Amino acid sequence: MKIKVLLADDQSILADGIKSVLSSSDELEVVGIAHDGIEAVSLAGELLPDVILMDIRMPRMNGVIATREIKDKFPQIKVVVLTTFDDSDYILSAINNGASGYLLKDTSSAALIDAIKNAYAGDTILPSKIARRIVDAAGMVTSDRQIKLKRAFGFSDREVDVALMLLEGFTNKQIASALNLTDGTSRNYISAIYEKIGCESRFAAVEKMKAFLNG
Repeated sequence: MKIKVLLADDQSILADGIKSVLSSSDELEVVGIAHDGIEAVSLAGELLPDVILMDIRMPRMNGVIATREIKDKFPQIKVVVLTTFDDSDYILSAINNGASGYLLKDTSSAALIDAIKNAYAGDTILPSKIARRIVDAAGMVTSDRQIKLKRAFGFSDREVDVALMLLEGFTNKQIASALNLTDGTSRNYISAIYEKIGCESRFAAVEKMKAFLNG
């Protein structure tokens, strides 16, 4: 059975080109094209695709808001952002609103096809350039805050990186992808953070760190 893909891009010539690329794979089927965010949400409900390739800047509703609405209504649908913009605010907003990955439009045809298949399989798609942006954005706190975390809880440098991403709301898999860790290593760092903070859950750990930093 083919993976059903919905394209959301307001530039028809680009959408047609992407459709042509995806049609070269026997494992993918483009079931529709949306030309703005509102149409993307509507077609997601009508067509129930497996994966949506979502542009960011579109009329009527941008890709971030459309992603959030689609994931709220149809959590089983995977959304992969495909855009020309590598701004960290867009990346963080898209991932935090449920996107399974973030790709730039200069991605090769083969990499794009692989990304769709991997997203469908449940992987987080974060190429190294995008992952670096996420790490930089998550680390955009003053050195004073980093020092506070280290001194208060005895975190290592890597544990501080992981803690900052926990504060941003990233999942274990997203943290692993962004920091180039295995899932197991990511979980080990998070467990160490819980132990050093003296908490048994993510919510409690995040709340304790927030209270400390904002206190």
